[in-house]
Amino acid sequence: MSVDMRTFLAHVELANPITTAAGCAASGRELAQFFDLHRLGALVTRSITMAPRAGRPTPRMAETPAGLLNAVGLQGPGVDAFLERELPWLAQRGIKTIVSIGGGTVAEYAALARRLSDAPGVTGVEVNLSCPNIEDRGRVFAREGGAAAEVIASVRSVMRYDVPVIAKLAPDVADIVAVARACVDAGADALSMINNPLGMSIDTVTLKPALAAVTGGLSGPAILPLAVRCVWQVHAALPGTPIIGVGGVLSGADAFQLVLAGACAVGVGTALFHDPYACLRIERELEDLLRARGFQRLADAVGLAHRPPGSPLRHQHEESSL
Repeated sequence: MSVDMRTFLAHVELANPITTAAGCAASGRELAQFFDLHRLGALVTRSITMAPRAGRPTPRMAETPAGLLNAVGLQGPGVDAFLERELPWLAQRGIKTIVSIGGGTVAEYAALARRLSDAPGVTGVEVNLSCPNIEDRGRVFAREGGAAAEVIASVRSVMRYDVPVIAKLAPDVADIVAVARACVDAGADALSMINNPLGMSIDTVTLKPALAAVTGGLSGPAILPLAVRCVWQVHAALPGTPIIGVGGVLSGADAFQLVLAGACAVGVGTALFHDPYACLRIERELEDLLRARGFQRLADAVGLAHRPPGSPLRHQHEESSL
């Protein structure tokens, strides 16, 4: 028995729910050496900025138990080079591409969105809200609903109506549901969560922080329970909003947890650093798990863990949270 693995981000259909996570596959050329990118549900690019960025000084990555700290600093060629070289390469191959964007001001996010709005090959735009707002003492946009909503509204106002705007949320907030609701009210068509929580490691040999930037984003299996909790809470509050679950996914079982919590798609990130085939393996393992549990459609498993105890495992209701 085959399982229908199709899913939707707003009105956009994906052949399967597995995407790359922003920053972990650049713009796809590296992964294309290993497999056909059409086998992904979608490719999420690294976060594109207006100007080229060299990134932060080294060392900017450090392993931790069950995780990885990074402080790369949105290194990239800038939007001009992206539109000239990287996006056309993806568009010519018909790869479903979600472009991640990052900015330091609301106006910068809007300018990036405006540049992308007319560009062919953009399946969706993921707004990386974990950037410091240089107009508000460097406070990260994602940490306050009003600031996050202002960014989303500015992007939605200039983006083509047929391109979903996806707000990427951070877990380092007092109330992630409040931030999620503010983003949806401002025009976000979908949510991606979670971005990396902030962490730190100290080298006991040098007696100094392991990262030159002192702190960095924590990824890897250590953050999966945090991602599951955030997806669960937001899906419970906003069941009609599509969610891409991201954070610590190493296996189909990890992806299944996020789906049961309410994610209709799942991003794979750090796993790609040691297994470039991780997306394909995880999609296959997830399909095998769904089949083994009697599901005919991925959609029937989305948010199923929220159902009351004693509810039938397989449900045939017409409504879906997608």
